[in-house]
Amino acid sequence: MVLSNEESPIYDIKISSVGPGHISGQDAAQELTGMDLAMKLHYIRTVYYFPAQAFEGLTIIDIKETIFNWLDHAYIPCGRFRKSDSGRPYIKCNDCGVRLIEARCNMGLREWLEPRDHDDDDAKHKLLVSSQVLGPDLFYSPPVLMQLTKFKCGGMAVGLSWAHVLGDAFTAASFINLWGQATRKQYPAQPLRMAHYNNEAQNSKSPIREPLSVKRVGPVGDHWAMKNETNMETYSFYASWAELTRLQSSICGDKDKENQQIPPFESLCTIVWQCVAKIKRDSDVKMVTICKKDSGNSFEGVITNKAQRVKVVKTDVPVVELSPIELGLLIMNQAVDETKIIEEVMDSDNELPDFLVYGTNLTFVDLHDAPIYDLNIRGHEPVYVHCGINNVGDEGVVLVFPSREDHCDGVRVSVTLPENYISDVKSMLKKEWSLCSC
Repeated sequence: MVLSNEESPIYDIKISSVGPGHISGQDAAQELTGMDLAMKLHYIRTVYYFPAQAFEGLTIIDIKETIFNWLDHAYIPCGRFRKSDSGRPYIKCNDCGVRLIEARCNMGLREWLEPRDHDDDDAKHKLLVSSQVLGPDLFYSPPVLMQLTKFKCGGMAVGLSWAHVLGDAFTAASFINLWGQATRKQYPAQPLRMAHYNNEAQNSKSPIREPLSVKRVGPVGDHWAMKNETNMETYSFYASWAELTRLQSSICGDKDKENQQIPPFESLCTIVWQCVAKIKRDSDVKMVTICKKDSGNSFEGVITNKAQRVKVVKTDVPVVELSPIELGLLIMNQAVDETKIIEEVMDSDNELPDFLVYGTNLTFVDLHDAPIYDLNIRGHEPVYVHCGINNVGDEGVVLVFPSREDHCDGVRVSVTLPENYISDVKSMLKKEWSLCSC
């Protein structure tokens, strides 16, 4: 979880479990959809950094009381996984709770957040959120872990480890945002609920094609994790909205005047995809996966993976031969939605295959409008939020999430790739697009 006290600035670690304040789940069973099970090997890790005023005067008992009240309205993630007679996992709502880790840091918050010239800027954030996965004791493994790390200045980091099998990053943000409401004694009218599981696909006799956006792995059994064939490394860069506008103009050129503008997220996909393709040379990256929120449906109050659409974009032409505007338009107009196919494959296969989604192809995940800065603790918003997706495949993942840096709104782009590509990608993004890591 964290390094020893001699090696790490994190110390005085205590572990407990905190569940709903009242019996909430009534020992109910919550079925998982095919998309939930397809995402079971991935984990969302988010760290929220708060100023000292947010938790000033609160003891750990006070904090736990707010968590008790919060989880009364969000009890499903407090359950544990079980398996039906067919072997299909489900959640038993037994109020076992979330795992709570308390820790201290011997540095101040401002010092901790100062940019450092590290290749893996993600490393310091990883110390503040649990890296635990589900299993091998699956029946006893908590799908949600929280780490509260107090800095010597009084500031606090709140680390959330969320098993993707529960729901996507938007769901994870909505879940913890309810805690912020609970600290202000505000509660939703209804508890969070899970998306309805439809088993019609299990009775389907028609053949279903294998989706291009996923890869079968394993079987992993009760240990929901996988190992990479190569060492992966993460670095990130910040782009203000003014810089994103500049990128859009650079990509579109004269086409911009013809209303052919590429949106900000697709612009970032374009430049990173082309950079990676240039670096890989002979093994050209002709196919990528795009993950975006379904804007056509409302999933408010629902714990689900159905809100995220998984699309694949491919080209027969080498990516290095395409202009940025051609590649951007390809992403915008030729992405094929495979969400339904993934669900059908999961629900029609009696053996329940283990799938890898993020990193099967180079994967771009759009969280630029995720409500991660809506976690409000007693009237205080986080000064910085770091997001990550762990347990990804060897092709890597590019995560785009909102960021507020130097009092300026923009996005942070987190790039996870095999370590031998990172240095060249950084250099190319700086040289060709004036984007620098920080």
